[in-house]
Formats: sequence, C-alpha cells, structure tokens
Amino acid sequence: MRSVLAAISVTLLCPQVAAAADYRADLGPMPLDDETKAFIAGRGEATATVEGDRLTIEGSFRDLPSNATAAHIIMSPTIGVPGKKVLSLRLTGTVDGGVTGTYRLSKPQMQALKAGRLYVQIDSEKAPPGYSWGPKGTLWGWLLPDHERVAQGIPQQGHWFIPQLDIVSK
Repeated sequence: MRSVLAAISVTLLCPQVAAAADYRADLGPMPLDDETKAFIAGRGEATATVEGDRLTIEGSFRDLPSNATAAHIIMSPTIGVPGKKVLSLRLTGTVDGGVTGTYRLSKPQMQALKAGRLYVQIDSEKAPPGYSWGPKGTLWGWLLPDHERVAQGIPQQGHWFIPQLDIVSK
C-alpha cells in the first residue's frame, strides 16, 4: 500500500517539478569606456522562476554611481544584442536596492526566455543616452539557465551560456 501511495505522490508531483525552471542574471555595467565609467558602475544579481507561463523575478543591486530610476525586462532579437523593453520591474532603493516582478509571459516572451533573449536592465539618473553599439542602462544581465558556478579565474565548463544550443530546430 505504501509503495502505491508513493508512486501516486511522485506521479502527481512530477508535472509541477517539470514545469518549474530557474534562471539567473549577473548584472554588471555595460557599455564601459573612459567617458562613461564614472556614470556606469555597480553590480547586482537577479533570479527568475517560471511556473507554467508565470515568471517571477527577484534581484538586488549595489554601488550605483547615481540613483536608480527604472528597471525592465528587455527582449532582444538574439543573445548579446540590445532589444526593446517588454516588462517593467518594481524598483526599490537608490544606489543600493532591489527589483521584483511577477508576470504572465506571452508565447513569444516565453520562447525568448528559453532562448536566452531576455535580459534585466537597471537605469540610473546619470546613465548616458543609448549608444548605437549598446543600451542606456547602468546595469544589465542576461537571464540564462541557472548553473553551477565556479570560482573566479576558473573556466566554466559546458554550454550553459549559449541556451540556443538546447533548442531543437524545426
């Protein structure tokens, strides 16, 4: 009887476990050159959990050179390329603070998340306007599948940073 109950419990729980996926973004300054390094600085991190079509994001940032003004999820045409704002995150704090949000993703947004084409961007008061080669944001980071992390200076193994490799082409 116990083994039957255990089998039923596992069967009922497996769809919920399979539906959840975790993503992480390391937020850093970009672009950075001699002209902008005084205005674009700081660090942060964000995690995202997906349950069904619902995305929940929580993150923090620190050491901005000016007050944070806005935070967004941005959808890019491909990983590494600036994109367009699709969701606004709730912002708390000024030079140190947090971002949060829960959203129902559309099918294209969900596909973009799975393909590594969504990123978190935090803007600040002194961030210069957008460049032809990059976004306006003070901090930004791509939402990529969560993965084991290695110490600084040790090469990361595997293809975790290129999620397009995990998508089957049709």
